[in-house]
Amino acid sequence: MTLPNLLSYRLVLGFSMLCCSVAALASESAKPTPIIESTTSQIMAIVAEAPGYFDSDPDRFYAEIGAVLDETIDWRGFAKGVMGQYASNARYRSLDNAGREALKDQLNSFTTIMKSGLIRTYAKGLLAFSGSKFEIVDDGDIDVTAKSASITQLVYGSGDRTYTVRYQMGQSRDGSWRLRNLIVEDINLGQIYQNQFASAVKSADGDVARVVAEWDVSANLPEDLDSE
Repeated sequence: MTLPNLLSYRLVLGFSMLCCSVAALASESAKPTPIIESTTSQIMAIVAEAPGYFDSDPDRFYAEIGAVLDETIDWRGFAKGVMGQYASNARYRSLDNAGREALKDQLNSFTTIMKSGLIRTYAKGLLAFSGSKFEIVDDGDIDVTAKSASITQLVYGSGDRTYTVRYQMGQSRDGSWRLRNLIVEDINLGQIYQNQFASAVKSADGDVARVVAEWDVSANLPEDLDSE
């Protein structure tokens, strides 16, 4: 299994943890683990059926994956995190009314771009994980009174290869658990994307709107993850 396939799994499956589903919260609000387990099951059920139609109707697969993610992901929150300081509350407060409206438009546009790009770019990689085994290994170590938690999931791929996925979760004021970041092996994707965005803004002489308009999720894959 190549690292790009692992990245595909991590991003699509991982992002689906950003917002907890109401059903999961209703019965398992004490811990974030059931959210990961439930979403994993939903995603992998779609993946299991996909080989039968993907070649002739890939859009169906993307739509089904997207439907699950739309139920659970705070796409805007993720996009804001990637934009980092350029979409921070401090920057927003420093702007005049026109600047604030422009920033809102930029964030809305970037949210749409990230959502579409992530689903299209990474969903196909999920097909390589059909039939794989997933195991939460540190559920007992989670402090249910804490406002943050790091959950480790092992993914058993082909060739006896085991991958480690770490979900960094935070608890909101309403008690729901939301994903803040994910790490595959030692690669922190949230930080990498944020660094890439900041670098792009610098190269564009501070033109955030230009960077948003030209952003391409697939083109911004980290080099180490975009090679066989």
